[in-house]
Amino acid sequence: MKKKQKVERDQAARAIKLFAKLLFAGRPHSLTELAKTLRCSKQTILRLVDVIENSYSVYVELSKKGNRNYYQIKKNQRLPTLNLTESELRTLFICSVFSKHLLGNDFFDEATRALEKSIAHLPRQKEFSPELYGVFAPGSIDYTPHQKTMRLLATAMENKKVCKLTYRNLVEAGSKTFYIKPLKIFSSKDTVYLHAQMAKAPGKKYMEPEFDPLLAIHRIKKIEVTGRVFEFPEDYDFEKVFNRNFGIIKEETFKVTVEFSGSAGAYVLERIWSPDQKIVKKRNGNLQLTFSASSEPETIAWILSFGKSAELIKPRKLVKKIKIELKTMVDLYRFSDNYRF
Repeated sequence: MKKKQKVERDQAARAIKLFAKLLFAGRPHSLTELAKTLRCSKQTILRLVDVIENSYSVYVELSKKGNRNYYQIKKNQRLPTLNLTESELRTLFICSVFSKHLLGNDFFDEATRALEKSIAHLPRQKEFSPELYGVFAPGSIDYTPHQKTMRLLATAMENKKVCKLTYRNLVEAGSKTFYIKPLKIFSSKDTVYLHAQMAKAPGKKYMEPEFDPLLAIHRIKKIEVTGRVFEFPEDYDFEKVFNRNFGIIKEETFKVTVEFSGSAGAYVLERIWSPDQKIVKKRNGNLQLTFSASSEPETIAWILSFGKSAELIKPRKLVKKIKIELKTMVDLYRFSDNYRF
């Protein structure tokens, strides 16, 4: 009986989430996208659409683009009045504070004003204060000067417009100008990135790049949203590209095995490093982690960050590279005037 009640509660919760997404997002969503967002099958989404139409007496509009079905509730229908709950408002306040250092003061102030307007619709007066939450962010980037760039990119993505960018690479002295199709803005380790596809430069022959551009937004020096429209790739899957393995740089995937000792093992155990990871507790109390990675430099830097508490076991070629790195580090201090071995 309890299991049946839990299934019914889960279905009701999904129906509410689906209703809110179809109504408030302001755009149609593909069946594939909705299934991923709600973590359920496409068949479940179709059943929930029927539930929404029968329960709320609204029409969920179906449209087609290519071979995909898209769903949306148009706002010109007679719809029930829905206010944010206390729990939803509290969650949004927490999210806005946790992302303030990534988005900057202007975005945070806008989010706070929007939330404060919603408080007035609660059935009774309730206080929500962002002062209750905070972020410890040493070494973070100040994104305040880059908010115009993010707003222009957001507009370009919504309208599927090609952008002309001037970009400064981290390892190159000068800047380069090129055209891109902006696909997704995302954050990783307190840095905001743009994942895009290259677009043809006017009057020039298009050359297919080896990799799609992955751009740090704070290194975009200039942006211009052009009038050229692009088709969003139907097979684009951000989760499949980025959240399948360790490393923001996406090269050939390889398996990594690392043994951790002491508190490092407890730290690693609390986190997911790749969806296919395997963790084994050794007899000596150490923890052995095996996971998938796609970036050798990031993997080496991550392992070295644990100091003597982490030992790389595999792959052997990466072990050799770490030995070279460690020898270089030792030599750096051995010949320093400040250190004597």
